[in-house]
Amino acid sequence: MALVTEVNQLAPNNRMTQRMPVNPLDVCTIVSIFPERIVEKKHTIQPGIFIIPKGSYEIPGILHVGPSSWWKDVGPEQDLVEIPTSSVLIADSVIRDWANGLLACNMGDRMPGLFWVPGEKEIGNILTEHRRELDIALARQRNWYEAQVKIADTLWARTQGNPVSISNHARLAAQELGLKNKPWMQDFSTIQMKNCPMCGHLWNPAFPMCGNCKTIIDPKRVEELSLKQVE
Repeated sequence: MALVTEVNQLAPNNRMTQRMPVNPLDVCTIVSIFPERIVEKKHTIQPGIFIIPKGSYEIPGILHVGPSSWWKDVGPEQDLVEIPTSSVLIADSVIRDWANGLLACNMGDRMPGLFWVPGEKEIGNILTEHRRELDIALARQRNWYEAQVKIADTLWARTQGNPVSISNHARLAAQELGLKNKPWMQDFSTIQMKNCPMCGHLWNPAFPMCGNCKTIIDPKRVEELSLKQVE
């Protein structure tokens, strides 16, 4: 897989930026077992766009990353000074900057299955030489999935079944863990949320009471539920 490349056209004040020759041996490989494509953009460096293919434990996605540079302004009449950054720092930064802000991710034992290794590795090399890293990534990703599901369960209960409260990552986690029977994994295209007549908060008509102000909107439904509980 080719190194990430990008051409920076013009710097501020129309001063050109020109990179020095890049060390071809300065390469790292980002490995992903996360089942979605990842795009991370860093606007202050060149190259600054990193696209990591989706992957799995059996067939990881890989991205070869070389060094990037940023430019220091030393004066209005002088060319910008290139400050190179090694592939090791770039690869680590790409993973951390993308994953660090995700819900329930602690960047330790609970995070999406991403890691990097030095050198330009292919999928075969990763499967044979870095099985331990793959196992650790798989365990970390499972922990993150389980945390996502727990949060989704809590939000579902607190919002009385508001599908808007469930994130796409939570649904992905439930799917990957084989928990497709979760009530919030249903097709919600036919559910029409309404506004509570008392407080205006979104309310799911399948529930008789507003989850926000606790107003009973459907007394008949409450009565039906009470009768069932008595039986």
